[in-house]
Amino acid sequence: MQIRFVMKAYLEEIQADADSSFRLLLTPHLNDFFLWHFHPEYELVFIENADGPRHVGDHLSRYEGSDLVFIGSYIPHLNFDYGVRTDYRKVVIQMREDFLRDNFQKMPELASIARLFEQSRRGIAFHGNTKRQVGKRLIRFHQLSHFRQLIELLEIFQMLATSEEYTLLNSRPVESPYNVKEQQRLQRIFRFIDEQYGRKIEVAELADLTHLTVPAFCRYFKKMTRTTFTEFVNQHRVREAKRLLLADQTVTEACFASGFKSLSYFNRIFKKLTGLNPMQFKKQHC
Repeated sequence: MQIRFVMKAYLEEIQADADSSFRLLLTPHLNDFFLWHFHPEYELVFIENADGPRHVGDHLSRYEGSDLVFIGSYIPHLNFDYGVRTDYRKVVIQMREDFLRDNFQKMPELASIARLFEQSRRGIAFHGNTKRQVGKRLIRFHQLSHFRQLIELLEIFQMLATSEEYTLLNSRPVESPYNVKEQQRLQRIFRFIDEQYGRKIEVAELADLTHLTVPAFCRYFKKMTRTTFTEFVNQHRVREAKRLLLADQTVTEACFASGFKSLSYFNRIFKKLTGLNPMQFKKQHC
């Protein structure tokens, strides 16, 4: 079967289930899609009987056998079943960004969970007994009534909040203070980059797209992304190169397929952003 790629980091619109304050997904089969996306909802993911990529924000690694991750609002991430060919099971629970928020200050019993939600802005992967026990409860989660699901979810969050078996995936929280208008404008920019990264992109093209002058676009882009346009495009191309290297392409193939025009420049930028040269990355992760 041919793998299909959705390369743009797009804003996913999520609706809660009927008569529920969150959305439950059971093994949504997206393993043929490279789905790089973000959404304002918090997301708790458990997948078992699978080996796959864990790509959350700037973090990229692989999990083996199973994975349990809690992702905060607006953190771009890849679907955890991408490329998986085993008979896996996956449970995804998505909660609105204001889920429990009004209660965090009013109810001291939720203090630990409030800290967990704050930490989720960096993405959290759980392991050991915590992953095993929570995974078992999530597999049975769909069998409960909506009321019991809410109680079970609170108990699961308390287990996660008091566990020491976790890893923070990003070095700093992922922020996204954009309103809807800014999200839409940034989506146009990101979509253009996603579609055109394989060639040289002129800043003037993006300035025209956003109806700004070149200097105004550069200031706007730096303000909204906290990085320059060139740095952002290089980060995007390095993410693509990582995916290609993990798909067993050669360094040379990954270099040119991801939009770099020089092997020496590709090696320099790749090491600057990842701490490894492409060959070291390939040996470490493949």
